[in-house]
Amino acid sequence: MALPLPDIQLLEAFRNDNRDGFKQIVIQFQERLYWQIRRYTKNHQDTEDVLQLVFVKAWKGLPNFREEANLYTWLYRIAFNETHTFLTRESKRATTDLDPPLFENKLAIEGKEYSPAEIEDLLKQAMETLPEKQLLVFNLKYFDDLKFTEIAELTGTSLGALKASYHLAVKKIEEFLKGN
Repeated sequence: MALPLPDIQLLEAFRNDNRDGFKQIVIQFQERLYWQIRRYTKNHQDTEDVLQLVFVKAWKGLPNFREEANLYTWLYRIAFNETHTFLTRESKRATTDLDPPLFENKLAIEGKEYSPAEIEDLLKQAMETLPEKQLLVFNLKYFDDLKFTEIAELTGTSLGALKASYHLAVKKIEEFLKGN
């Protein structure tokens, strides 16, 4: 696996040869964006559909990219907005994840045995109890491993408010999991 290229090299490659340069950008960021979107759409096909929309929008917008943010932050914001639009549009349609569980083993937590799918389901249930802002901050920090400064840039929220939202989200999830 090749090391990720710095933004400046990716943008230079795009300016020199749009197709090959964009291909490098897609290769470098598609997996991270896929998993970001997947947490919200909850199934592979919808995730692929949204990811395709993200890259179409990025292709159209890249010539005007001003480099005020790093490339991943810009792509992440597009993905976030496209995911939100998709979910709003599809909110009446029930989705079922048809992908098989990744693991078949049982895991023991505090004396109870759970399959990874059961643990994932419990976490999803806990996350569904969170208010929208706390859910967003929790996903960005916990799953996407973004720094609070990056989350602040994406959401336009102060660092103090983000840290408080994250702390409250973690507490609520812990309380939910202890109750089950």
